[in-house]
Amino acid sequence: MALKVIGAGPGRTATFSMKFALEHLGLGPCYHMVEVFRNARRNIPLWLDVVDGKPDWDAIFEGYQSVTDNPACVYWRELAEYYPESKIVLTVRDAETWVESCNETINSPRMLASLEGSELMRMLQGTYLRQFGDKIDDPEWMADWYRAYNQEIIDTIPAERLLVFHPKEGWEPLCEFLGVPVPAEPFPRVNSRDELGGASDEQGGLPADPVELENFAGGYVEMLRAKAFG
Repeated sequence: MALKVIGAGPGRTATFSMKFALEHLGLGPCYHMVEVFRNARRNIPLWLDVVDGKPDWDAIFEGYQSVTDNPACVYWRELAEYYPESKIVLTVRDAETWVESCNETINSPRMLASLEGSELMRMLQGTYLRQFGDKIDDPEWMADWYRAYNQEIIDTIPAERLLVFHPKEGWEPLCEFLGVPVPAEPFPRVNSRDELGGASDEQGGLPADPVELENFAGGYVEMLRAKAFG
């Protein structure tokens, strides 16, 4: 199954809401970092192959119609080329608030320290985190990086293939771009602080053990799904 929609926005740009939206529109399942977690023993080795320069995109996205979030968005250019019929959705937000949100969740010292020495951390260092080098604690640099990242996508992907989208716009622009009917339900909204990073506060981060990670993520994504259209 070839991907039909590629979400190019990095984590903390409403990528969880976008996952649920695409699935609600019949373009699911939608791959997201939580899918890496939910089947960690299968998926982390596949992403480590990507890190080692041996990507098998068909294996990674087997059974999925769409993708959003890290680590896949790091490879937006490669995926757009590999799936030439796909459409690209760039979810966006204010650069400074993006940095703040990342610092509270996926880039927080608590989160990263909980994974130190694990295979998951090696995967993150080779995909998502490698983009920032030693600048992850520099808010001004990170905001500039985010603006440049978005602009590069806008400058690279043909306009007819790209939607630059803020979820506050609701269903209409997304549905028009994808050529699907507008649902009666409200656009899914997942509380930005209540995503996977925030939910890990009680245990001080994410489980480094793959089995524990799978159990944690499996229950959490279903809880969020139940809330998304509330």
